[in-house]
Amino acid sequence: MTAPAAGTRQPVYSRAVEGFGTVTFTPVDPAADAALIHGWVSQERARFWGMTGASPDLVREIYEDVDRRTTHHAFIARRDGAPVALFQSYDCAADRVSECYEVQPGDTGVHLLLAPAGAATERGFSARLIGAFLTFLRSDGTTRRIVAEPDAHNAKAIARLQRSGFALGPEVELPEIDLPEVFIPAKRARLAFLSAPAPGSR
Repeated sequence: MTAPAAGTRQPVYSRAVEGFGTVTFTPVDPAADAALIHGWVSQERARFWGMTGASPDLVREIYEDVDRRTTHHAFIARRDGAPVALFQSYDCAADRVSECYEVQPGDTGVHLLLAPAGAATERGFSARLIGAFLTFLRSDGTTRRIVAEPDAHNAKAIARLQRSGFALGPEVELPEIDLPEVFIPAKRARLAFLSAPAPGSR
């Protein structure tokens, strides 16, 4: 099987994780990464991502929309150069989640999709990868709290967040978004929160 073409974008963060490898986060290149992402989101295991029926062209268009925004970001996570996850972050005040709870200054939302099987079956794989991502999010000094909103029926993701230190919040109904450039259906979600250390604290 031929690997997807690599994009021209460079990693914005790199971290050597002892006993795991070097983790990098590179902004998604919609044109170059659409095939890779489509291969992940079109699988039944990714049904909670909400894109199982999306075509490669639609995946590219969705990430072109994300790429145009200054409040929403998408990254391919790589371990020693191999793509292992799709991470997204966003300013909660500029997202539909803001209609479901009282947003605080410095709230940063996150989404995570692990690549299929492979290394992800290693014990501690997701914990180390998520740990690197959380460190990355906190590195700019502006994130005060990390907010997740997995599908309320996604027990595996909710349990993973709890193991990562998140405190569970209420179930909420994320409203539908129907715009010319993007459609996102309503979703029943479970909020989860993780406070970030204040700048300079340890």
